[in-house]
Amino acid sequence: MNKLYIGNVSEEASAEDLETIFEQWKIPHSGPFLIKTGYAFVDCPDEKVAMKAIDILSGKVELHGKLLEVEHSVPKRQRSCKLQIRNIPPHMQWEVLDGLLAQYGAVENCEQVNTDTETAVVNVRYAAKDQARLAMEKLNGFLMENYALKVSYIPDENAAPDAAPLGGRRGFAPRGSSRSGSPGLGARPKLQSDVPLRMLVPTQFVGAIIGKEGATIRNITKQTHSKIDIHRKENAGAAEKPITVHSTPEGCSNACRTIMEIMQKEAVDTKFTEEIPLKILAHNNFVGRLIGKEGRNLKKIEQDTETKITISPLQDLTLYNPERTITVKGSIDACSRAEEEVMKKVRESYENDCAAMNLQSNLIPGLNLNALGLFPGGAPGMPPSMANAPPPGAQAGGYSFGSSPFGGEAPFWASMLSASSQPLSGQQESETVHLFIPALAVGAIIGKQGQHIKQLSRFAGASIKIAPADGADAKQRMVIVAGPPEAQFKAQGRIFGKLKEENFFGPKEEVRLEAHIKVPSFAAGRVIGKGGKTVNELQNLTSAEVVVPREQTPDENDQVVVKITGHFYASQLAQRKIQEILCQVRRQQQPKPSPGAQPPLPRRK
Repeated sequence: MNKLYIGNVSEEASAEDLETIFEQWKIPHSGPFLIKTGYAFVDCPDEKVAMKAIDILSGKVELHGKLLEVEHSVPKRQRSCKLQIRNIPPHMQWEVLDGLLAQYGAVENCEQVNTDTETAVVNVRYAAKDQARLAMEKLNGFLMENYALKVSYIPDENAAPDAAPLGGRRGFAPRGSSRSGSPGLGARPKLQSDVPLRMLVPTQFVGAIIGKEGATIRNITKQTHSKIDIHRKENAGAAEKPITVHSTPEGCSNACRTIMEIMQKEAVDTKFTEEIPLKILAHNNFVGRLIGKEGRNLKKIEQDTETKITISPLQDLTLYNPERTITVKGSIDACSRAEEEVMKKVRESYENDCAAMNLQSNLIPGLNLNALGLFPGGAPGMPPSMANAPPPGAQAGGYSFGSSPFGGEAPFWASMLSASSQPLSGQQESETVHLFIPALAVGAIIGKQGQHIKQLSRFAGASIKIAPADGADAKQRMVIVAGPPEAQFKAQGRIFGKLKEENFFGPKEEVRLEAHIKVPSFAAGRVIGKGGKTVNELQNLTSAEVVVPREQTPDENDQVVVKITGHFYASQLAQRKIQEILCQVRRQQQPKPSPGAQPPLPRRK
């Protein structure tokens, strides 16, 4: 995108005039100016210089009485679905921008462009040409906080003649690159902590925290050297709203204390008599280590800070809500000290997991939860370094392994996935899982001309097939997924996510699907256990419903079905545990060498 189009050029203008302007503003160019009637073209050395020319000259510099219009030169065949939006207010919340862009169609990708300007720039790809054209018409010149947006096409090398909107609905598909904070965050200095502080505050206090025309929140940001996002658009009508604070640990704590003081003052002014506890959101992967063995870590924090701390139950977790709520009750001073200790433990867990990834990167190479599209734009509050960038030594992008959500100290995904049926150093065995989805969702999984299921199969490295319907009135269809554990994880994760994305489940309803695994009939008893002990423990551990139907007739391969029902995390953990049992059975069935037996000597030639 180094070629520029210069519009609104006077007929009196010459190439020398334009060259003089570029020299005056210290904008280099790598070729001569090509003058046409009313417009011109010029090449820049790189994209950054082209962006600088657009920001400095477009609509701001006159030549022979006419304001120049400068934008990327885009051939008509490449004017498809990609737009660049400039002059975005530096403190705008992402949610506001997201909502604005979604009014004109389905946004497939939205990436921030790093520039030297105070205002922000994003590149946006819509799902269809007409949506991009409508956004261009409506947003160009649109005023936001006294900033006039500037919108132009950018080259779309992958432009197709007709790009149909995904799912036929307006909204947001999983993004290309994750973002955190507001569009202006890229211009800020790098913050020290990779783990932001996430809080829940009562909705009625959000206005006081923001202040008149945002004065209060700007003051907090300035005093604490932090970036604060108040997610007002999330969970419309909810009694509480999340706040994300990006800063150093000290900055996060100072911002937290200031917000608590503001809420306390507002409560007095409005005669709000209920206690206002501090509520911290933490990813479930870290909560087990925060609690500690037999709750020792949490009890120590309570004793040291003179607070009462409770943590929301596991049952509140869903595919789209991987966070637990840590409620702290006490004075503002006590709650502030507790926040420091809680977040210190969370950050330690994160750092330990990053280090552990170096050792465990071969566990399932390339495993990247962020790439699965399970969490739109990355999990809420998860820093980019956790969602995208692996620590040194990791083979591919990966999500930091966390603690078991069931209170154990071992890394959760490590314990879950280590049950693969082959040693880590060897080739992992392929598994077959039958996943049952609503019959009406088959079209969404297959996609237009089978494109979605083909892309999903390539992405996951799995074979994915839709079995024929059992009858005309069948309410469910079977999806056959074949591949190693990593492929199963990716494929099933995307299927769960697609069903939620396409509204086959309600906004407050978690996606629960039934999965079938076939096991050798002689191993079914091991899955059940004596008196049903193993299957009961399996259900308690994974939160999934696990059933081995009695009196099954084994199929032609002498196999019976194990049924697993639950949300994505529960189903995956149950599948891995069952595969672990099968692996143990297979090992026990291998013939053991007799005592004193010598290995056969090589034959002499």
